[in-house]
Amino acid sequence: MNSTSPKALQTLLWSAVVLIVFLALWQWGPGALGVPSFILPNFTKVISEGVRIWSGERLFFHTAVTALEVGVGFVLGALLGAVIGYALGVSPRVEAVLSPYLLALQIAPKVAFAPLFVMWLGYTMYPKILVAVLIVFFPVLINVLQAMRTMDLDMINLARSFSANRWQVFRNVEFPSTLPALFSGLRIASTLAVIGVVVGELVGGNMGLGYLLVFFEGEGNTAAVFVVIAWLTVIGIVAYYAVVYAENKVLHYLPSMERRNA
Repeated sequence: MNSTSPKALQTLLWSAVVLIVFLALWQWGPGALGVPSFILPNFTKVISEGVRIWSGERLFFHTAVTALEVGVGFVLGALLGAVIGYALGVSPRVEAVLSPYLLALQIAPKVAFAPLFVMWLGYTMYPKILVAVLIVFFPVLINVLQAMRTMDLDMINLARSFSANRWQVFRNVEFPSTLPALFSGLRIASTLAVIGVVVGELVGGNMGLGYLLVFFEGEGNTAAVFVVIAWLTVIGIVAYYAVVYAENKVLHYLPSMERRNA
């Protein structure tokens, strides 16, 4: 652990240097290049605008709404994708029957469903959550199903040789073996959930950060748009690292996890 600490510190310092350089270019670059502030505002302009809209435009409220929609959509979509992925992996016959329909739904543009959900459910949180569920569903489903397809048959046969029934084989062999693939899908899905919610809010929202994006775009307030994008990025980062934290706790026994924590 001690041997890797200097490397971790060096990586942190280089990351800080990159951030400082980026912020410096953002602050003084547009002015040096003669770019008008209404096209690309500098860093301090974005910060001051963020302070203004924090109270004036209820930024915290809209951020909380979007975060809630992302969280609910991610959890529901991940559960649905995992359950169906395991069900299809356990029963190849069911997979053969349903795979054409799942493929058709996967190919269809998910964002195109947003206007339809708004027409069905109105200007509420539910259309945004449904779009997030639809987008989250497929990465989790595909990862789980692929892991089930590539299971070590020797492990399954060994469990059956000890008279394990179908449920015991799944619980003790298949499910633990597919957890790394499940978490890989969850990582991807955690960022896609933010995209799904924002698309829903852009199409038909009266609250949330997507709604603020449309509002500030109509005003031509570029600095405020940057503020909203920054908060959406924060939500995505929090969702991603929440999955990473859970992965490290659940899969702590894997060598790759130990190397990552080292």
